[in-house]
Amino acid sequence: MEATQTTRRPAAARRRAERAERILAAATELVLRWGYDKTTIDDVARLAGVAKGTIYLHWSSREELFAALMRWDRAQMIGAVRRELRDHPETATLPGLFGHLAREIHRRPLLQAALVQDSAVLGKLVARKRTSTTTPEMVVPFGEYLAALRERGMARADLSVEDHLTVIAAVLHGSLFSVRMMPDSLRVSDERTGELVADMLVRALAPEREPSEADRAVCADATRAFVDRAYAVARAKLRESLGDDLPPDEEETS
Repeated sequence: MEATQTTRRPAAARRRAERAERILAAATELVLRWGYDKTTIDDVARLAGVAKGTIYLHWSSREELFAALMRWDRAQMIGAVRRELRDHPETATLPGLFGHLAREIHRRPLLQAALVQDSAVLGKLVARKRTSTTTPEMVVPFGEYLAALRERGMARADLSVEDHLTVIAAVLHGSLFSVRMMPDSLRVSDERTGELVADMLVRALAPEREPSEADRAVCADATRAFVDRAYAVARAKLRESLGDDLPPDEEETS
């Protein structure tokens, strides 16, 4: 009997995780369609094909569901960046990293809404929560990452950590606001946006000298380590919202 229970538990946990993801996907679609203020638990349950009470088995309130939604989107984004760096190792540089981030953010309208504080989508949540706890947790790791790049001449040493962060934030957020202001006929693809962001950051943050292969290798390792750390933080935050219903890590399914 113990063996039977042991074999059932992983399947049950997998079903709960899949159901949680289905609910989150439904909530994403509705929030983007109607906005947070007009989206109800009943609406989400109907679209996800579950009973209203089932949602409360995962989250105790609509606010908790939305917090999980944002954390889920963020973890997926960082996971996608990790895969890009793994599949295209030549892009494992500071500009390349944020080029991938820009591309992924532009592909995720809910995350965009959070970054630009879009009240049409987020509604009253804009006034309630303006910052993410994930970003401050990554400031120290980013400083360590930047120090490693400077040591190998892969990032400008005449700029402070704050300078680097200011330039990166200005470019990333600027790309989000510019897209919203431009007519459709002038907009470029998400892929091109990532390329432009990377190019701008190369011009603004990279030193003029040509790095050696050894420098490039150290930079690539540091970039991947930084993203791995960011992914671990994002997954930990997601676990706070999903508990045992956390979907398996991408490495566990590969």
